[in-house]
Amino acid sequence: MAIVTNTITRYDGYRAIREDLANVIYNISPVDVPFMSNIGRENVKNTYYEWQTDTLAAASTTNAQLEGDDLQGVADSRTPTARVGNYTQISRKVIEVSNTLEAVDKAGMRSYLAYQLAKAASELKRDMCATLTSNNVAVVGNSTTARKTAGMGAWLITNSYSGASGAAPVMSSGSGNFDGYPATAATAGTSRVFTETLLKNAIQGVWTQGGDPKVLMTGPFNKATVSGFSGIATRFRDVPAGAQAEIVGAADVYVSDFGTVNVVPNRFQPEYNAYLLDPEYASVAYLRNFRTEVLAKTGDAEKRLLIVEYGLKVRTEKAHGVVRDLTTS
Repeated sequence: MAIVTNTITRYDGYRAIREDLANVIYNISPVDVPFMSNIGRENVKNTYYEWQTDTLAAASTTNAQLEGDDLQGVADSRTPTARVGNYTQISRKVIEVSNTLEAVDKAGMRSYLAYQLAKAASELKRDMCATLTSNNVAVVGNSTTARKTAGMGAWLITNSYSGASGAAPVMSSGSGNFDGYPATAATAGTSRVFTETLLKNAIQGVWTQGGDPKVLMTGPFNKATVSGFSGIATRFRDVPAGAQAEIVGAADVYVSDFGTVNVVPNRFQPEYNAYLLDPEYASVAYLRNFRTEVLAKTGDAEKRLLIVEYGLKVRTEKAHGVVRDLTTS
């Protein structure tokens, strides 16, 4: 077949053809922040915020006393509280959009500025989740160095399970002490596969210290590893009569000797750490909650600042645990 001479085709009349641009913007980037969603939140009043922790004396089998004993001049040894703290960290996004771009007809949005502000808010939450679950130690900061908050990985000392040659973090008060803020990061050990034995030992360790871990938070690779553990609860899903049952491949609950633990994947935490968390004893501390500031006009554009100042508060590090140095692929 052949085209009739002088037939005008799409290739000739392209100048008059409207472009077909969908009025939807597709963005698959994940915005869920499970660490922040599972722990609490509170407000603080200073860039360095502090709290106290304490523990009971070990249970004794020798606390037997004489009848009628004279207690004059007798006092039991008592352990004082520990005073710990963390620093807030400022995170921000700056958006500048020309007035012309705001004025033209756009696909998928009315306001390019509003669209970018919403996108920046999601990005900030992802930054926060990555920071709060990191091994970052606290940074005091000065006029040339930004303050940094210590992440969960830098707080966990008592129930820290590292690979060979690994070592737990150290507080600013020195090794073996629990006062101050996390100042020295954990030393990386030999990488090893996440096994059910490692998980059981960690759960037992946290429970022995008085904790009640309710969440096991892992990266995606080790979430799949946990799904193969024998302690994973069998999952059933009710279906209507006559309907085909679904096969559920995810592991959401681990039943241990010391309680049930919810398994939660987190895209933004270090894959080599698996955290055992008691959400009651951790929170995001806000000095300044999310806010949008209108910045001064310096040209034919609109400029906005999206800012938040926050830190991590681990009310007592013994309530949590971490299995470190896990393989990531």
